[in-house]
Amino acid sequence: MRVDSEGLRTGRAYLDDVTTLLRLVRRAHPTKGLFEAADLQWWWRAPRPTDEIPQLFWFDEDGRPTAAVIVTAWRDRTALDPILLPDATAEWTDQVVERGLAHAGASGFGTVQLEADRSDETLIAAFVERGFSIDENEQMVETWMDADSRPAVSPLADGYRLFTRLERAGCPHHMVSRNGPDTERRLNETSLYRPDLDLVVVDRNDDDAAYALFWMDPATATGLVEPMRTEDAHQRQGLARHVLIQGLERLAAAGAKRIKICFEAANPASKHLYLSVGFRPVKETVTLSGPTLDPASSPGGCGPGR
Repeated sequence: MRVDSEGLRTGRAYLDDVTTLLRLVRRAHPTKGLFEAADLQWWWRAPRPTDEIPQLFWFDEDGRPTAAVIVTAWRDRTALDPILLPDATAEWTDQVVERGLAHAGASGFGTVQLEADRSDETLIAAFVERGFSIDENEQMVETWMDADSRPAVSPLADGYRLFTRLERAGCPHHMVSRNGPDTERRLNETSLYRPDLDLVVVDRNDDDAAYALFWMDPATATGLVEPMRTEDAHQRQGLARHVLIQGLERLAAAGAKRIKICFEAANPASKHLYLSVGFRPVKETVTLSGPTLDPASSPGGCGPGR
C-alpha cells in the first residue's frame, strides 16, 4: 500500500504542481494518461470558481507529486480528473478515486463528470462501483504524430495573412470573444504559453478568420495543439490546414519530437483534417457521470501533507 502524503494546492501553486506531475506521467510513458501539462495550462485561460478550491495532491518523501484529483468548473458541468502515474496499482487507483470523490463532496459539489480512456478498465471500474454511469455518445479521439512526419505547408488562400500573437500584440486577442477578456493575461501567467506559437489568420479587413494555439513543453519534447478554430464565414478556404501545418513546423523547430491533438469522435471534419496531415489515433475516451461522496463516509488521508 502506498504511503504518499496528501497535500492541498490552490491557484498558481496548483498549476505548478500539476504541471510537474503531468510531465512525470509523460516521461514515464509516451501516451498514457489523458492530459499534457499544457492541457491544464490551457484550462487556466479563464477565471473559474474552482480557482480558489484547494486541489488534492499526493507527494512522495522528496516532495514530488505522485497523483492528484483535479476539480474544474466548466460552463455546463464540474469535471473531476484523477491523474496517476502509469505504474499505479488497482489498489492505489481505487484509493485516489475514493479520496477524490470525498474531497469534491466536501468542496460542495454533488455530481461530477470525467473522461476516461476506454481501455482503462481499472479506473472506469473504480467509478462504476461508486454509482457512475457511462455515456458512450460523448467520445474524444486522441491522436499523435512524430514531428518528423509532418507534411509540407499548404498555401494560404488569397486575401488572407498569417500572424503570430507577437506580431499582433496591439490588437485585441483573437480568443477573447469565446474565452473572455482575461484570456491573454491568464495565458501569460502559465509557464508554457508562447505568443510566437499563438497563430491567427486574418482577412483583407483585418478580421480574425482562423486561429490555433500550439504548446511546446521542452521538458518532454511534446507539442500540443489546443485549440483550433475557423470562423463560420471563412470555412472551406483551407485555412485550418494552413495554420495547423504552420504550427507543426514551428513546434518542430522549437524541439518537439511528438505532437498531440484531440477531436470529438462525432466531428468528421476534424477527423478528416487531422488524419490527412498525418496524425494517428491512439485512444478513445468515454464520459462518466455520477455522485461525489460524503466525506464523513470516506477513509482519511495517508498523511499530513507536504
